[in-house]
Amino acid sequence: MVVLSCGVLALVFGVLGILLGPLKVSLPDVLAILTGSDIAGQVKTGVVLNIRLPRMVLGFAVGASLGVSGAAMQGFFRNPLADPALIGVSAGGALAAVAVIVLGGAVLSGLTEALGSFALPVAAFFGSLVIVFLIYRLAMQEGRVIVATMLLAGVAANSLAVSGIGYLTFLADDTQLRDLTFWTLGSLGGATWDRAVPAIALMAIGVAGILTLARPLNSLLFGEADAAALGTNVERTKRLAALCTALSVGAATAVCGVIGFVGLVVPHLVRLVTGPDHRFVLPGSALLGGVLVLGADLVARLAVSPAELPLGVVTSVLGAPFFFWLLLRDKKRGGFG
Repeated sequence: MVVLSCGVLALVFGVLGILLGPLKVSLPDVLAILTGSDIAGQVKTGVVLNIRLPRMVLGFAVGASLGVSGAAMQGFFRNPLADPALIGVSAGGALAAVAVIVLGGAVLSGLTEALGSFALPVAAFFGSLVIVFLIYRLAMQEGRVIVATMLLAGVAANSLAVSGIGYLTFLADDTQLRDLTFWTLGSLGGATWDRAVPAIALMAIGVAGILTLARPLNSLLFGEADAAALGTNVERTKRLAALCTALSVGAATAVCGVIGFVGLVVPHLVRLVTGPDHRFVLPGSALLGGVLVLGADLVARLAVSPAELPLGVVTSVLGAPFFFWLLLRDKKRGGFG
């Protein structure tokens, strides 16, 4: 039922995203455009096929990547506060992507020429990967993850990455600066098939890898020693979870900037309905993450039309109150441990 409900909501928000905007497009127009008819006119056809459709597909892919990555990180660290944006994973990917944008024409010209349209996603992947392993190593003590250390290490890594982004922003020229200012706040604006397809391909690989980890992550809920006794290859699971999370989050960050709280809020909402079983939490988080980003993007486009709010601002407005509620709830239970 969760999968079915999220699938229906994703379809509804996706259709609304195509129909609504400064240029009104009717549902018959969309159906005519998708079937190859020219009765809708060239302008509407161009808007639907080249602007709104890639934006919708990219938004769902980004939300699915962030949602399932958040669920994987919470299972990976065995802590409900783990979130790609909260502990610096998104900022690490953003730092690497900003470095490619600002320095790509000079210092990193060889990288951008060799990788082409994959340069941003690949760079963001390695940036996110470095942060994941750094936080994990710092938080590990006597075979278990120390929550306070994890959060402090995440805050420190996030601050360091943000400082690096600030310095690179200072080095940027006027054209780069305008793009970076909006990009660092999160946005699906300017989505095209050329930008979306490489990132979606990498996100799909990461999400598919995470979905295969449902049973190992279930065993990790009992602790690493018990998981190993149950036959789980703990080290392999941790490495694969870290790699797939970094790939998904890095590619999403590279194409739309930092979008906060999706990876924190979505897995909790799914668990409220399905329980802790990752066989349901992971696919449910992927679908609900896509729904949340599509809905937030719709709000961002329509709230101050014809202007557009940064997507990260909308998700933070939705996610921050939920985070406060989560802290208050677990404070009454004795804290996060």
